[in-house]
Amino acid sequence: MKTVLVTGSNGLLGQKITEQVLADKSVNLIATNRGANKYPIVEGYIYETMDILDSKEVKTVLEKYRPDALIHTAAMTNVDTCHEQNEACRQLNVEATQCLASLCENMGIHFIYVSTDFVFDGLNGPYRENDEPKPVSFYGESKLAGERITQQMKGDWAIIRTILVYGILKDMSRSNIVLWAKGALEKGNPINVVIDQWRMPTLAEDLAKACLLAVEHKAKGIYHISGKDMMTIVDLVRRVADFWNLDKNLIREISSESLGQEAKRPKKTGFILDKAMTDLNYQPHSFEEGLEIMSSQLSEISSQ
Repeated sequence: MKTVLVTGSNGLLGQKITEQVLADKSVNLIATNRGANKYPIVEGYIYETMDILDSKEVKTVLEKYRPDALIHTAAMTNVDTCHEQNEACRQLNVEATQCLASLCENMGIHFIYVSTDFVFDGLNGPYRENDEPKPVSFYGESKLAGERITQQMKGDWAIIRTILVYGILKDMSRSNIVLWAKGALEKGNPINVVIDQWRMPTLAEDLAKACLLAVEHKAKGIYHISGKDMMTIVDLVRRVADFWNLDKNLIREISSESLGQEAKRPKKTGFILDKAMTDLNYQPHSFEEGLEIMSSQLSEISSQ
């Protein structure tokens, strides 16, 4: 059985990986994050405090466990925060990745780097893995820099790009576009939603499964992982409203430009998933199936 270390284990993706490992006992998991463990179950895996900005601490943890693979999920992902805090973003998304990649190379660890559709400019989506990246934001640039570092490794590596991840944690500590839209519409609050951005939203469970499939298959190269449905952001929000029978009249259509955001977003991303489906047997849920899974999880949480 392989030993797998995960960075950012308190995040949405990190916790979903823990959940799946505990369900199928597929690997020996070393979950790591800065600070205390937020996953509600503490047995069946090892949790280790690890600050990825502290290279000595990272080296100590990796030498202690000598994992077969490392899934690097930790990152600064808020596009506007990355724009405003360039240096903090660079340290977390680039320098920490450089440290992890170097250690994995030296120790023969399979390095799996989680990246984003924001490495593309959004002019020619949906994209294949070999399409040329051209980010339009500092966030996208930082994640592309991490990809370049990963690709220069002499050892085994894989890059998993994903799009607009949604899902739910038991403590409801992480929001995303689905929970935001559902929450606002349930309160009767009007919301402004852009009509001119297209995405293929990704269920967190699907992304977690893909990461573990990459470990299982010892995947090499770049893989595109997302949901199967392409939609505009406003269509996404309408589908959320339809699913939970909420008032769509509260949804106000606006253009991206009217938001006046300094950090640019790509207009139309989306992925062609053939490679992941063929090489990894990746089978994503439809968007409505993802909402159904979230709904049952919400019912479970409210009944506790």
